[in-house]
Amino acid sequence: MSDVHAPRPFSEPSPLARRLAAAAVVLYAVIAILPLLWIGATAFKSQADAIAYPPKILFTPTLEGFVDLFTVQTHQSHDFIAKLPPPATWWEKIARDRDMVIAGPSRVVERFLNSLIIGFGSTILATFLGTLAAYGFSRFRVPLADDLMFFILSTRMMPPIAVAVPIYMMYRWLGLYDTRIGMILLYTAVNVSLAVWLLKGFIDEIPREYEEAALVDGYTRLQAFRKVVLPQAVTGIAATAIFCLIFSWNEYAFNLLLTSSEAQTMPPFIPFIIGEGGQNWPAVAAGTTLFLLPIVVFTIALRKHLLRGITFGAVRK
Repeated sequence: MSDVHAPRPFSEPSPLARRLAAAAVVLYAVIAILPLLWIGATAFKSQADAIAYPPKILFTPTLEGFVDLFTVQTHQSHDFIAKLPPPATWWEKIARDRDMVIAGPSRVVERFLNSLIIGFGSTILATFLGTLAAYGFSRFRVPLADDLMFFILSTRMMPPIAVAVPIYMMYRWLGLYDTRIGMILLYTAVNVSLAVWLLKGFIDEIPREYEEAALVDGYTRLQAFRKVVLPQAVTGIAATAIFCLIFSWNEYAFNLLLTSSEAQTMPPFIPFIIGEGGQNWPAVAAGTTLFLLPIVVFTIALRKHLLRGITFGAVRK
């Protein structure tokens, strides 16, 4: 008598199922990428085309938005503009065609550099500390390890507003207010919890026998960690770095509260790009497009590690 509880044999999905799955993936990709494409297109529209109704899909590209983003301009009369010498650059010509005069550069480059320094600095530091802590939890007997891991994770659950005022007062007292190092330390503290939890799972999947063999061959514990564990954990480290960078890159609340000018990043700066007569949507879109580029490039560069990282250990024997 056959076993009624025997597992059903694996079968390939039918052609119809594959087509439906592919259609669902394509539809989701289009829905996800459409807002980004619209923002990118708006960056190359004129102010009139950006606020036109119904929205314009076909338009004449212009760099007005980028000129408004990178410069500070003042409105002048047409007669005043006519008396000025010919524009020396193409961006001056774009400004004068709208009866505007460039008064100087904006602070967008400074804000963008702050985002790069704070975002990547905190990501590197959080990933480094998270790797060491995760290795310790994975390989050594840590007293109250489960309680400590839960405490580390609970810091990630806490809403920023709950600790905003104490951190603000502490930063004012320590002289870390409106400093890059202060924001790097804060984002590192927030991201370490995520890094520890993610990396511990990756390191747990690396067999201990590899390290034991290296120790038998005369390696020290540090050498075994550096030459055996780290090369195999690079996938998890890359995936963790991406998630940490996304948080640091997009964080708004702490940066708005704890910075004013010197260490302010792009997220609090973009909403305040105001043009004369209302919101300058091409400039906002240009700033958003510029802001998206590093995170997109970083994610694409590590896409193979990210794909392996988020599925690592999902299938077990």
